[in-house]
Amino acid sequence: MKPIWANAICATYFCPKFSRLKQFYSHSFKLGVLGGGQLGRMLIQEAVNYDVNVAILDPSPNAPCAHLVQEFVVGDFADYDAVYKFGKDKDVLTIEIEHVNVEALRKLKSEGVAIYPDPEIIHIVQDKGLQKAFYRDHQIATADFILINSKAEISAHRDRLPFMQKLRSGGYDGRGVTAVRNEEELSQAFDAPSVLESFVDFEKEISVIIARNPSGEVKSYPVVELEFNSEANLVEYLFSPAIISSAVEEKAHSLAHRIVEELNFVGILAVEMFVTKTGDVLVNEIAPRPHNSGHHTIEANITSQYEQHLRAILNLPLGSTAIINPAVMVNLLGEPGYSGPVNYEGLQEALSWEGVHVHIYGKADTKPFRKMGHVTVVARSLEEATTLARRVKSTVRVIA
Repeated sequence: MKPIWANAICATYFCPKFSRLKQFYSHSFKLGVLGGGQLGRMLIQEAVNYDVNVAILDPSPNAPCAHLVQEFVVGDFADYDAVYKFGKDKDVLTIEIEHVNVEALRKLKSEGVAIYPDPEIIHIVQDKGLQKAFYRDHQIATADFILINSKAEISAHRDRLPFMQKLRSGGYDGRGVTAVRNEEELSQAFDAPSVLESFVDFEKEISVIIARNPSGEVKSYPVVELEFNSEANLVEYLFSPAIISSAVEEKAHSLAHRIVEELNFVGILAVEMFVTKTGDVLVNEIAPRPHNSGHHTIEANITSQYEQHLRAILNLPLGSTAIINPAVMVNLLGEPGYSGPVNYEGLQEALSWEGVHVHIYGKADTKPFRKMGHVTVVARSLEEATTLARRVKSTVRVIA
């Protein structure tokens, strides 16, 4: 017998457009996820609470999700046949990485599979040039840019130095981005289709995690501040809430809301932004999935980004995004100079400190700057959380 709350949810939140879907609490319902990394792993942990049957497609038999689901398929999520075959019997398909085969998703969508985010949105996000053009065409504030097809074209734009060069496709976790500050560094530029983006004189980098369901309900999380590892161009610390003015906060939320509405987006979206020294807010990039800048929400907010993503793609009412406690997240990155079977030095000591929450991603081997886990520190104040987080960073080392 179905629980009373389940009948209420289906009656209220599953509109006729989605009546072809089996109820999510049914054991015959299948949620497919393209990608089996740490984001999928944390999504599965929330799916268990909803009794949702999750299937995973990933190219690695040793992916972090491999032993956590009944259906784990080894296959390349960039391969048409692999994605199409995997998705045919799924009720809903979602992603934990954007580098997936869009053509297969378009075909599956035409055959009635619900896909969130929509394949056309994934197509835009896969190409940084299309992303930037989307911002420009919709009057969404972003850094000035031009598009080039090859390294040879860069010399015609020397007057734009300094600039960031970003590969239009294939970049991930800090790769595919390089700074070209002067003519001497032109030789180090990528020889591939790219975005040349003007340097932004920014004061802070911030992020807004925002969710939208098919019914059009939208909720965003409080703005967070990001501190990057300069060598690897990866987030090292995240601070929640960001220390910004109410005017900047309003601009950030407004930009995020405009993007999800213009895209007709469904799911969870991370919007990374720059705050300039004059108080302007510019969109940097978006990620149409759970994101590193939302990991802290597991302990620090009423609804985690992973639960919110499930609520959104199942067309359930979105959960509260309110902060429970100030928090600082520390990414556990592989130490430079170490490759091989992983060892977490100092972890036991860090676990003895109040407010420290550890998440290990299940990756057997480490290498320099590989994301191996994260630690979220919650405390009564952001200052207290920051002090303890920096202590965690100096204590825990990911080595081989």
